[in-house]
Amino acid sequence: MALEPDLLLDRRRLKRQLGFWRAALILGAVLGGAALMADGLPENPALGGEHIARLPISGTITDNREMVRLIERAGRDSQVRALLVSIDSPGGTVAGGEAFHAAIRGVRAAGKPVVAVMGGTAASAGYMVALPAERIFAREATVTGSIGVILQSFEVSELMERLGLRTEALTSGPLKDQPSPFRPLTEQGRASLNAVVQDMQSQFVAMVVAGRNMPEERVREIADGRVMTGRQAVAAGLVDAIGGEAEARRWLSETHGLPADLRLRDLDPRGTAERVLSMASTRLWEGGVAVLRAQGWWPGHVLPR
Repeated sequence: MALEPDLLLDRRRLKRQLGFWRAALILGAVLGGAALMADGLPENPALGGEHIARLPISGTITDNREMVRLIERAGRDSQVRALLVSIDSPGGTVAGGEAFHAAIRGVRAAGKPVVAVMGGTAASAGYMVALPAERIFAREATVTGSIGVILQSFEVSELMERLGLRTEALTSGPLKDQPSPFRPLTEQGRASLNAVVQDMQSQFVAMVVAGRNMPEERVREIADGRVMTGRQAVAAGLVDAIGGEAEARRWLSETHGLPADLRLRDLDPRGTAERVLSMASTRLWEGGVAVLRAQGWWPGHVLPR
């Protein structure tokens, strides 16, 4: 006997509801398991144990106090056997690069080996933070160098004049509004700002001289803002060798006797609970998607109401 249409719809709806609650139970188990697994991961700082601290530096470099404190703490931590600085940055502020440079130099001063590994880009301040390392590795095509300082502004006084606009500024001195977007630099203002740029440049050059053990005259020859490939940087003495993280770890093992299988642990400003929750959430999402696909609800399917 054929089923009535309404009865058939009710059975389908009931089947979907049972499937939904089954999926919910599985998702709950995934969440609980993920939390337990995250708590037991080797990277969990609560487990302790000797390790190599990895400092990831990416994007624009600014003054990051939390990360600087973590670097300083790594220098004091007896469980940290070495610091691996992983860089992929086009640069940033001089003050930000200086803060990282000082903190990384402190780790090396504490007697811990420091090695730097450059990714796709490690230029300007991105190169500055590599300088305290005992050894610097780069890829052949890494864009690096760019030793220099830039101060930029824009000036629209001619455009404002055409539009009939005018600005006025009351300053405590003739250099207070230099540079200004509303009027050209004065000769006095240009000289003052150039002195600032040159002083910062001298600081950068001094870091290269100390970090690379190169004569200042040689450093100033190449400290004109030019960028280099990794191969060019090796030839210029700005980088020690071509390689990546594997080569850096091999160097740590051969030079400082660190176990080849010593685990890496990223310096992370997030607390332990936050890291565990983040890892659990990721695994929950991955497990949830797998369950929903198995139930035929992902993608392009609507969950039952």
